Amino acid sequence: MSSSDPNNRNRHAPSLHEPKPMPPSSWAKKTGFRPKFSGETNVTDSGPISTPPPNVDLEAGRVRTPATANGVANGDKAPVPVPPPPAAARKRRDSDGGPRSSVPSTNGQAPAAETAPPPRRTARHEEVVDGLPADDDGFVSRHSHMKYELRDSPGLVPIGVYGIQHYFSILGSLILIPLVIVPAMGGTHEETSMVVSTVLFASGVTTLLHIAFGSRLPLIQGPSFVYLAPALAIINSPEFQGLNGNKFKHIMRELQGAIIIGSAFQTLLGYTGLMSLLVRLINPVVISPTIAAVGLSFYSYGFPLVGTCIEIGAVQILVVIVFSLYLRKISVLGHRIFLIYAVPLGLAITWAFAFLLTEAGVYSYKGCDVNIPASNMVSEHCRKHFSRMRHCRVDTSQALKSSTWFRFPYPLQWGTPVFHWKMAIVMCVVSLISSVDSVGSYHASSLLVASRPPTPGVLSRGIGLEGLSSVLAGLWGTGTGSTTLTENVHTIAVTKMGSRKAVQLGACFLIVLSLVGKVGGFIASIPKVMVAGLLCFMWAMLTALGLSNLRYSEAGSSRNIIIVGLSLFFSLSIPAYFQQYGISPNSNLSVPSYFQPYIVTSHGPFHSKYGGLNYVLNTLFSLHMVIAFLVAFILDNTVPGSKQERGVYVWSKAEVARREPAVANDYELPLKVGRIFRWVKWVGL
Repeated sequence: MSSSDPNNRNRHAPSLHEPKPMPPSSWAKKTGFRPKFSGETNVTDSGPISTPPPNVDLEAGRVRTPATANGVANGDKAPVPVPPPPAAARKRRDSDGGPRSSVPSTNGQAPAAETAPPPRRTARHEEVVDGLPADDDGFVSRHSHMKYELRDSPGLVPIGVYGIQHYFSILGSLILIPLVIVPAMGGTHEETSMVVSTVLFASGVTTLLHIAFGSRLPLIQGPSFVYLAPALAIINSPEFQGLNGNKFKHIMRELQGAIIIGSAFQTLLGYTGLMSLLVRLINPVVISPTIAAVGLSFYSYGFPLVGTCIEIGAVQILVVIVFSLYLRKISVLGHRIFLIYAVPLGLAITWAFAFLLTEAGVYSYKGCDVNIPASNMVSEHCRKHFSRMRHCRVDTSQALKSSTWFRFPYPLQWGTPVFHWKMAIVMCVVSLISSVDSVGSYHASSLLVASRPPTPGVLSRGIGLEGLSSVLAGLWGTGTGSTTLTENVHTIAVTKMGSRKAVQLGACFLIVLSLVGKVGGFIASIPKVMVAGLLCFMWAMLTALGLSNLRYSEAGSSRNIIIVGLSLFFSLSIPAYFQQYGISPNSNLSVPSYFQPYIVTSHGPFHSKYGGLNYVLNTLFSLHMVIAFLVAFILDNTVPGSKQERGVYVWSKAEVARREPAVANDYELPLKVGRIFRWVKWVGL
């Protein structure tokens, strides 16, 4: 009995490799969830969601009539017995009370019943997306695709290799923020080099602290793009525009004071347990537009600066895109190097290309010297080409020559922090947004490497330690707070390395690297146009990573579509109103055009008799991520919707975590430090 349509035959006939339906998880039982055949849903309200009939062709959008032969449908055959799964299943290297289940889960919750795990589907039923095998039901298969999981320790050499690989893959997230804010503060190339070294040192130290005493997940702590926009708003405040001498150190001390107070608020939010209460109201529909708005908010800086030397900046963007997309599946010695190292490889190739152009004399103009300011140039010919000489040449920076070989970053190296309540309030709100970002990172990374998602207590503990890490970053003077890097989750998925020991060893390597002053000088000498080109890619990635949180919710629900759409639109539109308010078309502002959106405090629509209040309101409502968070938070928690539709995060329960050795070993604090928190149940296990 054959059919002329092989697709229909495959859809109706049970395959030898086709498992029985997966038992629903406890979360699914509570919410009425049923696995679907598509990542989208056809719901139009907040009611229960039904599974499409088996005869509906979801791709063609029509009812499918099964082909019959002698009155019997092709699918009506006796099912072939499915062989039991092989006994040689992967075992944990550490004792955790039993073998780990490899059953895909819903939103991170393990199956409710003790049932035998169904066999894995064959490779032809899977689609690999960025290193994550997804089965036909749209669920990401956990653990089976990872090389090293949370507590794995494969040996010193593999740990070292994978740890260093982990940091090099997110190099752009670590080094690009200082290259933006220090020149904006009027800092020299030497000061940029010093801040870069400080950022590397602080990132290594805070990562070690977070993995040991925070969430215990392999998450790298570093300067987050969440802090970039408020930092630029503070840097471009009206009171700093007239500063001449020591402008950099003065503004840095102001930033340090604001970051320390905002981070202290985040510490309080975590260790008092308030975060475990707030997390009940923070779901993927809130997190997605908030993080996406962070990436979208820097459009005025990205390509406008790339356009100052289009042949270099465009090549930088194109090379990174080709590596990360078109060559992403090419493996060398078992590693997809073009995907993992897209940013550092793209930077190296573009830098070499620009160096060749510079040495060939393409940007050398007779009688013109790039070291002479344009205002002092007599020749009109030189003034015309000054911009190209400044942005295209790779030999204009003296950072590498002026930097020392050894330098130890120390606290208060820029002086005593200056505290102003108006800037502190702005940073307190930003620290809340940073915590929202970390919630999504904790959940997504736990699904990749851990046995279960963390408990609310572990989550609060992680947020509290992030606050302490940001306090340290403020004392050391990095210019931004320290938080979990969202890009880290994507790196874990791509590199398939989730061992926290590897990340810890990589953090030690980063600390050693920060002590070599020439490393900071080398990074500080990257031309601005290349920095802007890399940032275009990094901010686009950040936007996509934010929106990827919608996979935990019903992405096709009209409720969620409207909420996310409104959040993103108003996150761009409302700040545009604040940023353009009161600026005349012919106004001559003293800052570059790509920094003009961040001087909103001097011309915003709020004009009360309290100058500090005007500063806070005009600044906060000009930040895209704040508007996105407020709109999404209010709508998601007031518009009715089922838990499945909203994608409510499922966190492990404390009593279950204490009862199961695997979960306890994943998240318990080392060296019996957990005894300190036993009396505080909201920050313990």
